[in-house]
Amino acid sequence: MRLHARLAAVAAFAGSAFFLLAADAAKPKEFTNLQKRWWSFQPVQKPAAPAVANKAWAKGDIDAFILAKLEEKGITPNAPADRITLLRRVSLDLTGLPPTPEEVNAFLADDSPQAWARQVDRLLDSPRYGERWARHWLDLARYSDSEGFKSDETRPNIWRYRDYVIDAFNNDKPYDRFIKEQLAGDELYPGDAQAVVATGFNRHFPDESNARNLMQRRQELLFDITDVVGSTFLGLTYGCAKCHDHKFDPILQKDYYRLQSFFANTRIEDNLALVTPEDRKAYDRQYAAWDAKTASIRAAMKTAAEPTMKKLWQEGFDKFPAEIQDSITTEASKRTPIQWHMYYKAKPQVEFTVDEAAKKMKGAELAEYKRLAAELATFDDIKPKELPVAQTMIDNASAPPKTHVLRAGAYDAYAEEVEPGVLTLLDGGAPAKIVKPVGVESSGRRAALANWIADPANPLTARVMVNRIWHYHFGRGLSGTPSDLGLMGERPSHPELLDYLATSFVENGWSVKKLHRLILLSSTYQLSSAHNEQSAELDSNNKLLWRFNRRRLEGESVRDSMLAVSGKLNLKMHGPGVFPPLPPGVITRGGWKKDEDASEADRRSVYVFVRRNTRYPMFEAFDMPDTHESCARRNATTSPGQALELMNNELVLDWARSLAARVGNDPAGMSAASQIDRAYKIVYSRAPKPEEAQAAQAFLERHDKITGDRKATLVDFCHMLLNSNEFVYLN
Repeated sequence: MRLHARLAAVAAFAGSAFFLLAADAAKPKEFTNLQKRWWSFQPVQKPAAPAVANKAWAKGDIDAFILAKLEEKGITPNAPADRITLLRRVSLDLTGLPPTPEEVNAFLADDSPQAWARQVDRLLDSPRYGERWARHWLDLARYSDSEGFKSDETRPNIWRYRDYVIDAFNNDKPYDRFIKEQLAGDELYPGDAQAVVATGFNRHFPDESNARNLMQRRQELLFDITDVVGSTFLGLTYGCAKCHDHKFDPILQKDYYRLQSFFANTRIEDNLALVTPEDRKAYDRQYAAWDAKTASIRAAMKTAAEPTMKKLWQEGFDKFPAEIQDSITTEASKRTPIQWHMYYKAKPQVEFTVDEAAKKMKGAELAEYKRLAAELATFDDIKPKELPVAQTMIDNASAPPKTHVLRAGAYDAYAEEVEPGVLTLLDGGAPAKIVKPVGVESSGRRAALANWIADPANPLTARVMVNRIWHYHFGRGLSGTPSDLGLMGERPSHPELLDYLATSFVENGWSVKKLHRLILLSSTYQLSSAHNEQSAELDSNNKLLWRFNRRRLEGESVRDSMLAVSGKLNLKMHGPGVFPPLPPGVITRGGWKKDEDASEADRRSVYVFVRRNTRYPMFEAFDMPDTHESCARRNATTSPGQALELMNNELVLDWARSLAARVGNDPAGMSAASQIDRAYKIVYSRAPKPEEAQAAQAFLERHDKITGDRKATLVDFCHMLLNSNEFVYLN
């Protein structure tokens, strides 16, 4: 059965069920007492820190909340971790890179009470911080450099959004502003190019760009946007309400489509120029001069391509159903709002540029076109450079199309019409107050939503973000389900601490860096990760945080750390994605550059091109999420594939060679003991223990006899260090 027929059958069944239940549906929804009283929907209030017995341990209010629970259970927190472990922990945590031997020595030499705070501030000020913490947000945003689905075409300018996120974290952009820019930067800050780039947040949906059922395609993209906005900013599983009222949370099916209605008028804009008015004028002047001198040539090129363009137009047009054809051919002044949306979606499949048509031309027609193109190229020296463009989401200039509840979520099974609005539980079902922006061709709907989400009075927003930040620091949030603070999510282990952090976050101007600092300066963050049998018997999962949770690094941090200790890491920032070499046999639909400058391939992992249907193999082995969906917490599996990846990957071996050259790079000749000591300090940030030094010495001597080459032996030794648990785990 074809997809359209299946959907029609679903809609028919849903329609009959709807009429059978019409009487019940007409009744106002009664929320349960549990739903009304659920902790995440209550106003956020700042609690006072509890009194504790061990006042010397509690450096601040965070510690008081943690210690109060521990004392309640009779658990003693672990001793602090040693200083080298702490520096390595916070360096990998904040920057995704291990500390250098020089940084370790400077920290150990600083015996002032402010030594730790200085290290935290140094790392927060590092450009590497934004590159590390942007990766967390990009997981939530389901960032990718390609479309997904069958063709997986490249999105050539979407990388500007990734760079925007890096800069936002490095500049400590207030989180409320960060929200507003991503949801409605074009409406709220139209003169700010970066705010416009930020709207790329809702451009990251996977998309079958050559789909012909455009009504279904539009609805699937709206589903994606609604689900991701609801989970990322509000920490609620809105997606469970697209077919019926949420089974557990106070989210009506109507509420799902009310949220979706904020985005009903949005459309893709992949060529939005990022220029100041002055730059635009300069470009227009230069273009006018080039245009005047090349007009006749380009007219001739268009004439040569015209038959092919008409043929391509007709081929594309004939593949659309009748209602889409009507949207294309209807006179502009008579198009309805939904027809405008269909027109813009159909446009790339029927309208082709002269250059695109030329790729389909043959024979004498093609020869004439090439002759004209060569003549046109002689004027390239006066042609203005292409303007930088961003891939964004904007509103149609026309009025928003209507939004309906969809029976059973079927794209063409319309039920009740709804207006933009938020949770009925919170606003009683009142429509949102929409103010049309002045001087902007936009509806103002997204601005209204952004202002509501970023309002300090919103009970969800600050709680969600501080819980995420806690999760990334400790490996587990105070609520273990960062994108689900609803009834089926995990109740917070320390609800008072969560509210304390949420209110502090807002009081400090929504500063993420100040929140980091508050957490990192606590005794709780500085605990040893050592196991304690007695404590484990009382709290086996460490929910009460009597120790620091040891955890494996993500694949990106593993790769970056290896590049860093090998001395090969290229710290160049920003720009289009890069293409490290792929293992033999890996096939990518959509392509993978192979002739790139080798140093570009050694840039940080956040800049590695994200091909949706071909995840970079090293990252995939270490649980890189599927970028078709928003990811709130990565899996942390342990599998043979990870060990095999690190042992057999040619790049890892190459990095081991570079590390070995770095270890053995001493003109005066370095003793084996000195080489071992230097390798440990570069890789592990510490000197080897006596038994480790002895074992390493024996290894070098044994392998020297086998290879007869100390350089080759050092490579094997360094390769072993890079493959160790101590290197790939955050202790």
